[in-house]
Amino acid sequence: MENQTVLTDFILLGFPELHQLKHLLAVTLLASYLLALAGNIMIIVLVIHDSHLHTPMYFFLWNLSCLEILITTTVVPKVLASLFFSFKSISHPACLSQCYFFFFLGSSDFVLLAVMSYDRYIAICKPLHYVVIMSGQICLWLVAGSYAASFFATIAPTILIANLSFCHSNHIDHFFCDSVALMKLACTDTSLVELVSFFSSSVTLLGSLIFTVMSYIYIVTTILKIPSVSGRHKAFSTCSSHLMVVSLGYGSCIFMYVRPSGSNPSVNKMVSLINVVLTPLLSPFIFSLRNKQMKDALKTLFIKHAIYSNKNLDLGSGCSRRKELNK
Repeated sequence: MENQTVLTDFILLGFPELHQLKHLLAVTLLASYLLALAGNIMIIVLVIHDSHLHTPMYFFLWNLSCLEILITTTVVPKVLASLFFSFKSISHPACLSQCYFFFFLGSSDFVLLAVMSYDRYIAICKPLHYVVIMSGQICLWLVAGSYAASFFATIAPTILIANLSFCHSNHIDHFFCDSVALMKLACTDTSLVELVSFFSSSVTLLGSLIFTVMSYIYIVTTILKIPSVSGRHKAFSTCSSHLMVVSLGYGSCIFMYVRPSGSNPSVNKMVSLINVVLTPLLSPFIFSLRNKQMKDALKTLFIKHAIYSNKNLDLGSGCSRRKELNK
């Protein structure tokens, strides 16, 4: 048998076709990453700070913002290091870890969006039973179930990928350790890994999508039965933000995985970048700018901060005046 060298490090190729624009891409990516962090941290702070937002809907939104921060942080810092400093290599354990956490967090994100659609279904279709059905304990179980389901959906494919031997090349044609790009480098049979990955991703993605669509079918049916126009508008407004984020997330994923296998990999990388950066960037602004309670909470926080700052200034000036008088 021919001797084979097992690879221990990989090289992330990133965007070689955009080499001339890599500094512009790096600056744009850095700005988008910082804005995504700021927007999602703002959501987390508002939900924790304002007691009016201590409801199931905003509890799920708080968890969604945490997931968005973790998803983008799993990938973007390594991409920035590659663009700014040409640090393209990544060790085998780090690559597997990045692959696992990206898909685990992404799966949790989709399942949590489905849970949020169920919350909206109960709020609109069964409003009199909402407090009983969506109790604090049930909300905790729903979030814990989202993470548990995502863990079991992604752990098996990751273990199978970890047992593969990589010896053909160490160049990954992607900007992060994507499982599909990794399997192309394997020198052993990957049919079992592909089958398990397809099954787990289909159950997670399509299952959560079908659940979300069914919830919104009931929601729309109920809303159309509301006699007053203002009542229908108010009911639709409570779902519009969530529906926009769902469309953005599922749209990009379906575009990537439904296209033919021979499609241009550069297009897939750009769509992946949109999914990693643009969705976490837009989600907090969609939820905050289209939600009156979030805008009111933001105004209250700014007012309290301004009052606190003025008090500190008054105390500082008073202390300085007392010191001058004592002199």
